[in-house]
Amino acid sequence: MKKILKSERGEGYIDVAVLVLCAMLVIALAVKVFPVYIQKQQLDTFATELMREAEISGQVGSETSRREQFLQEKTGLSPTVTWSKTGKIQLNQEITVTVTYQTNLGLFGGFGSFPITLRADAAGKSEVYWK
Repeated sequence: MKKILKSERGEGYIDVAVLVLCAMLVIALAVKVFPVYIQKQQLDTFATELMREAEISGQVGSETSRREQFLQEKTGLSPTVTWSKTGKIQLNQEITVTVTYQTNLGLFGGFGSFPITLRADAAGKSEVYWK
């Protein structure tokens, strides 16, 4: 019996099984976390494109609302958009937009799942002179 317990035959199989289990857990974690990084990138682009629309049109109004709807359809996200100013914005006046989106970072189904808020900011200046 003592000889059998001291024997190291088959030890490699257990090491490989534990290694494969750990590797699968890491891959499962990556599959759940990487989409959140993609959503953050989309949110940054969302804020940048909205700001560019406001800069070109020189106002926060119907043009930016149409652009927001288009971006929502394009990305599939429905974030909350907050502007520092609304209406017409005079040449070289600064404006900022904050875009927030609540998403769920679900790890392994319902276990370890918690909500997080993604936020993207963009700032710019109006390019339109209003008389």
